[in-house]
Amino acid sequence: MVGGGGLLRALSATWRYKVVDDSEVKKMRKDHSPILFALWHGQMLPLLWYHRNQGVAVVVSEHNDGEIIARILEWMGYRLIRGSTSRGADRALLGIVKTLKQGNDVAITPDGPRGPARKFAPGAVVAANRAGVPIIPALAHVDRAWKLSSWDGFIIPKPFARITIAYGPPTRIQVPTTRQAAAEAPRLEGLMSDALDIACAS
Repeated sequence: MVGGGGLLRALSATWRYKVVDDSEVKKMRKDHSPILFALWHGQMLPLLWYHRNQGVAVVVSEHNDGEIIARILEWMGYRLIRGSTSRGADRALLGIVKTLKQGNDVAITPDGPRGPARKFAPGAVVAANRAGVPIIPALAHVDRAWKLSSWDGFIIPKPFARITIAYGPPTRIQVPTTRQAAAEAPRLEGLMSDALDIACAS
């Protein structure tokens, strides 16, 4: 990570962040209340860089590229939970719930690791329900970025990009079954969309 880390550090040093609607996040952290952050897979880089070294745990896929991503995240100060919605799902779910119950924040990409993009998979809903913590959407708008031709349209902010981060309202989920958890997905997708609209307009 020496070469890649140095490049990312140099690039990110030029980024300028603006944060809106973070009062609930600040309040919950002051109260030591754990948060399950939900962010879209394609927006990971600007969001994870902003939240680095805050002790947040991140779910890392058990796919072949997982080890590379794991090293990058550890370098950025994240804790790791291994598994994904497609492989190691039970392990990941147990790890998320355990980490949240221990009082630590967790960040999850509910449309990862393979999509479809910006579709909220029920795993995050189930985890939040079992741990008894709220889901808070975290969205980013970048005024200039490279966009990869990947399924998620992964964005890399260009030098001197202006990045606006907006958070959705804390949403607690109380559902007894996985099927009902899946039924919550459209509502959460709507909250993610609303937060992105706020970021774009700010």
